[in-house]
Amino acid sequence: MGGKSSSSTTQSSSLTPYAPASGAMNGLLNGINNLSGSAGTLSPDMSAVLDKVISNSNNQPNYNPQISSGTLGLLNGGGAQSNDAAIKSNLGMLSGGIIGQTATGANIGNNTALQKQLDTMGADISNNINSAWAAAGRDGSPGNAQAVARGVAQAQAPVIAAQYNTDTTNALNAAGTVYNAGNTTYGLLNGTQAAANSNFTNGIGAVSAGLQAENAAPTAAINAMAQRFNIPASQLTTLLGAVSPVAAQFGTTNAQSDTENQMSGAQQFALLANGFSSLWPKTPISFGS
Repeated sequence: MGGKSSSSTTQSSSLTPYAPASGAMNGLLNGINNLSGSAGTLSPDMSAVLDKVISNSNNQPNYNPQISSGTLGLLNGGGAQSNDAAIKSNLGMLSGGIIGQTATGANIGNNTALQKQLDTMGADISNNINSAWAAAGRDGSPGNAQAVARGVAQAQAPVIAAQYNTDTTNALNAAGTVYNAGNTTYGLLNGTQAAANSNFTNGIGAVSAGLQAENAAPTAAINAMAQRFNIPASQLTTLLGAVSPVAAQFGTTNAQSDTENQMSGAQQFALLANGFSSLWPKTPISFGS
């Protein structure tokens, strides 16, 4: 009379297309079916284009030697300081030449042409004064010598003073020229150093650019080969995305559920007992006196 009860349920469902949309859906599905035949493959035109890309990549000239040479050149300064020696030499020639000597003051009062002029002037003045003293019968006297000395000094002093001022001015101007030339030279050298530094920096960047350039052809070929897979895969993905919403959105779902219960022996006995009790008379049964 023991045992246990059990219950089992079976469900089933079906999808019926939404009637007003069934025509459009059928047309769409027919269109997709027509496209699905070409999905996953490349058209002849597209395949030819990819072949052309790969061919162009394979036929790309080898620029590696030029790239390597240019990069190394930039890393070495790019020739920006090639003329530094000539720039320094120009300053050296200026400083060591007549301008440099004048700038030091070595030429002040050291003018050979002036000395000849002074000698001529002294001789002319001496002759004139001596002639005058001789005419007076006093040539060779102390007064004659003093007159010559004074006359020569008075004549030469302004010339010597003017030349001294000129030599001093020339020395100052020469010193300024050397100073300015030095500044210009150092400015040029600083400029070439800055250019060399800039070229070096560009050279560092050229290393990466050079690698990209060296890999440009194989990268293009890899990309083209990848498209051979990506394009068909994209077509299939697009079609799948078009079909899935249609299947999910349209139609009516019909569901059916069947349940079966299995009673235990005790439950069955209790049910039979209740049935028999309902049939039993509610008043006492008489079997006679």
